Amino acid sequence: MDRMSVTEVFAGIQLPGHLHNAQSLQYAQDFQFREEDVVIVTYPKSGTTWMQEILTLIYSQGDTEIATTVPNWMRAPWLEHTYFKETLKEGEGPRIITTHLPSDVLAPALQKSKAKVIYIARNPKDVAVSFYYFHKMAKFLPDLGSFSEFLQLFLKGEVYYGSWFDHVKGWYRQRKNMDFFYITYEDLKKDLRRSIKRICGFLGCPMYSTEVDKVEQHCKFSIMSQNVMVNYTLIPQEIMDHEQSKFMRKGIVGDWKQHLTEQQSKAFDKVFQEKMSDCDLHFVWSLE
Repeated sequence: MDRMSVTEVFAGIQLPGHLHNAQSLQYAQDFQFREEDVVIVTYPKSGTTWMQEILTLIYSQGDTEIATTVPNWMRAPWLEHTYFKETLKEGEGPRIITTHLPSDVLAPALQKSKAKVIYIARNPKDVAVSFYYFHKMAKFLPDLGSFSEFLQLFLKGEVYYGSWFDHVKGWYRQRKNMDFFYITYEDLKKDLRRSIKRICGFLGCPMYSTEVDKVEQHCKFSIMSQNVMVNYTLIPQEIMDHEQSKFMRKGIVGDWKQHLTEQQSKAFDKVFQEKMSDCDLHFVWSLE
């Protein structure tokens, strides 16, 4: 498959060459955002697909047709991917754009625009677990060894897409410089309906209760994970091997407890406290 073992380095971070090249990354950095654009920003495995689905359903007033007939990467394409330029919807109405890029790459352009930015963060222990399994099934990501070995690299920021700590803090610090909405994976999990209403308020898209009902129902993990337009089973096995792990694996909060030893969890907490000491963000580690 094309460029499966290639690594691109951009803005100091490593990215999979199967999805990115020098031209696509430069195009992303130079991209001119429009006022009506809505940009989903995440570190990988933090609720990206979930937000793509929520926005799709909000803008269709709960009509599920597009969400069940068009792949989510076509509805909300990744700005930095090689296919973005050909995929982005033109014409009137909001364009939903997705990115994993760090703030120092995109903030200058977004500050000049009036585009809306939605940042979704997830507690990093669950991110690490989910990202580890994603490496197992995504053939364009390197095998970084055992979970213990992967965890060490994750804490050092020596994984594709860079440091979780830098990504979250970098974007959060931009919240006053652009039209910015911050929400967590745990918020969505605790109260999906309230989260949908909050997002509608940010977007200026009032919805009837029956429409919110449809968005909430369709965006439940059990429904999304069975939707082939969302769960990435349309992707060839040579690129994503679902026999190794499902793309949408569990969708829960606190799965890290099944993977991190007590010693690993304490070591993680120490790094977290050091890295996040200059940031007032708080994370929910479990809903139990």
